[in-house]
Amino acid sequence: MKKQRSKIILAPILVLTSAGLYVLHYMFFHDAHHIYIYLVGDLAFLPVEVLLVSIVIENLLNRKEKKEKLEKLNMIIETFFSEFGKDLLIYASNYDKNIETIKSILVIEDCDRAIDFKTAFRTLKDYRSDIRIMDMDLPKLRDFLKTKRHFLLGLLQNPNLLEHQSFTETLMALFHITEELAARDFSTISEEDLEHTKIDIERAYSHLIHQWLKYIEYIQKHYPYFFLYALRTNPFDENACWVNRWFEQAEESI
Repeated sequence: MKKQRSKIILAPILVLTSAGLYVLHYMFFHDAHHIYIYLVGDLAFLPVEVLLVSIVIENLLNRKEKKEKLEKLNMIIETFFSEFGKDLLIYASNYDKNIETIKSILVIEDCDRAIDFKTAFRTLKDYRSDIRIMDMDLPKLRDFLKTKRHFLLGLLQNPNLLEHQSFTETLMALFHITEELAARDFSTISEEDLEHTKIDIERAYSHLIHQWLKYIEYIQKHYPYFFLYALRTNPFDENACWVNRWFEQAEESI
């Protein structure tokens, strides 16, 4: 509102300033013909100026602003995975019967190797996980997610996330799981409700895998040092430098 008001005030001031300068020019030189020639020339060039300002320059500024927002978003995503995203991936993949079928695209052994992300995303699109829900300690998972509820809410309230729909969907799927597990009584849960919980966990897990790969693709291009760290803590690689420590932490915290 303040910016709008300032523009409304500024517009007549600029028009009056321009008119005043034309009057001043006439008072000194008494040459209205010369003023009309340049006035018409300026008006003729005005559409080109509008084109340059509104399309070319504005697009350049929007591109720069979008790049800055994307950098901030990926900092948020890095924080998310460091906070508990990797723990969840390690924990869920440990109970995924089908994880071996996609490990070849998720485990990156050579950081200098060119990765075919297009093929990887196509493979993930058709991938269907199969979580061994009966083997999971659901009360423990519920308690873990409850401790992260405020963190999730804080991320969802970040206005920058509106620019990143897939990550927002990932957070929403995780938040749904958090609320779903919090509402369950696992001592009396029916097979139907258990199957429903399994489907919800698999949906959130699928979002997490996809988001992790997108994050890996971005940091490989823009932040090689983050990429190296990501490989060393790859939640799908049993041979990663720190994966055993992460797994132990995940099992302890979840």
